[in-house]
Amino acid sequence: MTSAINRRQFLQLAGLGGVGVVFASALPGVAHAGGQDDFYFVQLSDTHWGFEGPPNPDAKGTLRKAVASVNALGEQPDFIVFTGDLTHTTDDPVERRRRMAEFKDIVSGLRVKNVRFMPGEHDASLDSGKAFREFFGATNYTFDHKGVHFIALDNVSDPRALIGDEQLAWLAADLKQQRADAPIVVLTHRPLFDLAPQWDWATRDGAKAVELLMPFRNVTVFYGHIHQEHHHMTGHIAHHAAKGLMFPLPAPGSQPNRAPLPWDPARPYKGLGFRSVDAELKEAAYKITEYPVVKA
Repeated sequence: MTSAINRRQFLQLAGLGGVGVVFASALPGVAHAGGQDDFYFVQLSDTHWGFEGPPNPDAKGTLRKAVASVNALGEQPDFIVFTGDLTHTTDDPVERRRRMAEFKDIVSGLRVKNVRFMPGEHDASLDSGKAFREFFGATNYTFDHKGVHFIALDNVSDPRALIGDEQLAWLAADLKQQRADAPIVVLTHRPLFDLAPQWDWATRDGAKAVELLMPFRNVTVFYGHIHQEHHHMTGHIAHHAAKGLMFPLPAPGSQPNRAPLPWDPARPYKGLGFRSVDAELKEAAYKITEYPVVKA
């Protein structure tokens, strides 16, 4: 982006360019006056810092372009969250930490300093999240923002794609403190439902987490991992996948394997992007806006 624009203006422009806007979850019962509690955050996912290969000949530049694009937003978000696969997998623990240090240095250039991180399996599955915790802290946590309760779940540190009984008990204890009508946002890396288990696009005990969340009327899940926009409902719970920032992947089950889609020189960065999520409490809804990595 070469110039800063207002977020509302971008929403209007994006509508002409095929960027999707969806309603994700109601937010009744949250106090607000004149929209002063409305807010928005930015979700980035699957940056895969350290990846090299034909699917992205600009592998060393794409993350910096995404940082510049977020910084160019005229209205900055309340916070930013990276939903996993910050780095590309490596068996070398020294190289793993080097990539995490480089990633952290690059994203320190974000104008917004309230930035939250979650691991993906590329970051955490080979060492149960040890290196990730050294650089970014806990792999699962909660926080509250303007009346919305956020829960970050770790379904990647266990290489078996499990949340695990201990973390499920932690989730259950946290939910006991919430009202039945509380607005809850779950952030995770893998989908909690069986999207394409043959491609590792599932969480083996994700149904247990969904069961714990089901009694709450206003739950929305944002995740990454599948490198594309995708929307799914389990009962009244909406699940929304974010695009990736290194290479796009094929539609679930559309081909025998999940190999990255080839780079298109005529349309560089096609399929890559980040999103803003508006919690517009006057409308009692979330709005999702998908952004390209660079302005066309």
